Amino acid sequence: MPDAMPAASDSLPPWRPLLRGALERQGRSSPQARWLQLASLAADGTPRVRTLVFRCWAGGAAMDLLTDRRSAKSGELKGKAPLELCWVLPKARCQFRLRGRRLPLAGEEERQALDRHWQALTPRGRALWGWPAPGEPLQADAPFPRELDDGAPRPVHFELVRVQLQQVELLELQGHPHRRRCWRASNGWQEERLNP
Repeated sequence: MPDAMPAASDSLPPWRPLLRGALERQGRSSPQARWLQLASLAADGTPRVRTLVFRCWAGGAAMDLLTDRRSAKSGELKGKAPLELCWVLPKARCQFRLRGRRLPLAGEEERQALDRHWQALTPRGRALWGWPAPGEPLQADAPFPRELDDGAPRPVHFELVRVQLQQVELLELQGHPHRRRCWRASNGWQEERLNP
């Protein structure tokens, strides 16, 4: 799993080594080591929860996720709407709750990041962006390719969601009582102990 190094100006928050250790205990080849649940609000104000794949860190407290621009999720994440991610790691017996906002990218920075992520995907991973628009009625003759080769052009609906984290909670589900800790960017990521 990619664990990009933060830029020199991006110091590593104290919760990052704890997350790295939990991912190692989970087993990096385990799907749960990459799957996060994203909570957001739909246009009508109702909650939505989806599973996304963690791609890499984009600095000390920013992470990259990918989505399809044609999906409802894409519209819900426009602007700086708040969101929360939950990373449940059952073997490590913990969960991380990651709260933040989408970090807008534009121009050359966005193009380079999109190209880098597109090329990093496997042919099977790229195939998802060759499928029909998510959530639309299923057509019997719609193409669902199994793979898109390395030379396949990046579709315009291939979208990067970079999340700037503002708060992280760790709930450790081992021992009695369970332990819960919180870090906030607004106070320099100082650890705060909470009741579980």
